[in-house]
Amino acid sequence: MTPEKSPTEKIRCDACPVLCYIAEGRAGACDRYANEDGNLVRVDPLLIVEHAKDGQQNLVEFLKDDSGEWDGDIVAGKTGFVTAVGAGTTYPDYKPAPFIVSSEVNGVDMVTVVSEAIYSYCGVKIKVDTDRHLGPEQNTVRADGEAVGHVTTGEYGSQMLSLGGVNHLTGGSKKEGRITCETMLALCNGEARELTVDDGATVIVQANKPPIVDGELEERMRVGCGSAAIGMFAKQWFDHVDEVVVVDDHITGVLSEHQAGRMLGVPGTGIRIKGRRSTPGRYFQVAEPGSGWGGTDIEDPLSIIEKFDEKKAKPGTSMLLVSTTGDHSAYYELDHDIAPQQRDMPKALADSVKRVQENCEPALCSVLFMGGAGGSLRAGVTENPVALTRSVRQTLTYVSSGGVPVYIWPGGGITYMVDVSLMPKNSFGYVPTPALVAPIEFTMRRDDYETLGGHMSSIVPVESVLEKSGLRSLDGPSGRPSPTAGQNFPWGKG
Repeated sequence: MTPEKSPTEKIRCDACPVLCYIAEGRAGACDRYANEDGNLVRVDPLLIVEHAKDGQQNLVEFLKDDSGEWDGDIVAGKTGFVTAVGAGTTYPDYKPAPFIVSSEVNGVDMVTVVSEAIYSYCGVKIKVDTDRHLGPEQNTVRADGEAVGHVTTGEYGSQMLSLGGVNHLTGGSKKEGRITCETMLALCNGEARELTVDDGATVIVQANKPPIVDGELEERMRVGCGSAAIGMFAKQWFDHVDEVVVVDDHITGVLSEHQAGRMLGVPGTGIRIKGRRSTPGRYFQVAEPGSGWGGTDIEDPLSIIEKFDEKKAKPGTSMLLVSTTGDHSAYYELDHDIAPQQRDMPKALADSVKRVQENCEPALCSVLFMGGAGGSLRAGVTENPVALTRSVRQTLTYVSSGGVPVYIWPGGGITYMVDVSLMPKNSFGYVPTPALVAPIEFTMRRDDYETLGGHMSSIVPVESVLEKSGLRSLDGPSGRPSPTAGQNFPWGKG
């Protein structure tokens, strides 16, 4: 871009709608563009991904001098995938994308259109693996006291949060928009953030890390609901205990009533559970949600037992109560008054509790960025923006973000989600409008690009990009699928 000088010799940046005037040696409001000797430069260089022989992609290592510092040049390589991390934007929209790169993949002439997109219409979807109650659905989620999102649904062993969206970014106060943008930026770049839920918990969220709920580190994701746990372990309990109750906020399971127990011939014990009976051996609403046993608010598991039917129950009946993660467990026997008395747990049952814990996967937070690649972004790819949308729908164009495959939502537009933990570190930026800046790449056959009205005169060979200085690699996970691997395209291996 050609910077415009102000009367005070500051240069004007046109990378986003803010249009900062930047003094010599200073950066703009986004910290992404700076004035260096009167020239507008990117602070964060372009990222290249190198293809390994095994078909996986590796981030290109940068050369270091004797001191171990990066010397600013990229290691030589015959092939590479130019990501949009550090590429720059198309703003003010009418101009072609910053990089339109040609390459040959498996004998096929390819074009990758590379751009960083400015997203006012974007959000972050968070999956929190926990049995602990985070808060009622639809309740507001806050960061630094500002509303940044809300609680959505509870899924299988997880609770979902939705942050951001245009209403929080632009529809509230200036502070709400700023805090929303800062929170999403931090989470998308792999940082931890503390969130609070109205009438609920405080949770520290970080992509691919365990959640911390009200100061407690979550270690395990539930093996299943109470009913599922009964089905999974019924045979292991059958010979060692008369009754098992798996305590769960959603579906509490009772072995003697459950179909699994019936099929094994487990006799009735006369137990009566509080809550609403669904199907045999499955109970809803045995307690209020909370951070106690099985995601309920109880500390004493016997509180969910209404009574034992004296016509069926008998002294000496043994009973195991366990939570869906195995973090809580207790063993009881009925006395002569048909009252449960806690006893030391037999080894076979203690081992079964460990088996429940073993089958619980590690609790993690998943952070997915979601954005809509709108009309202005598409204009950087083609003079007829709807042609790009149609090409994506027809799977002629492959979409990636920072070199990572994305999920394209059905329906209109190009609305996608991407797992930020797979992306290179610090892939996201921001502009103080406020909006996030995220990388996006469109890869297709060269002839398909010409057919959709692409900016053919702006195509440059990938080799010329690899020869540029000001390129860098970023740390990231290995084993990530290559953006140009054959399985990602309808033309396979060419």
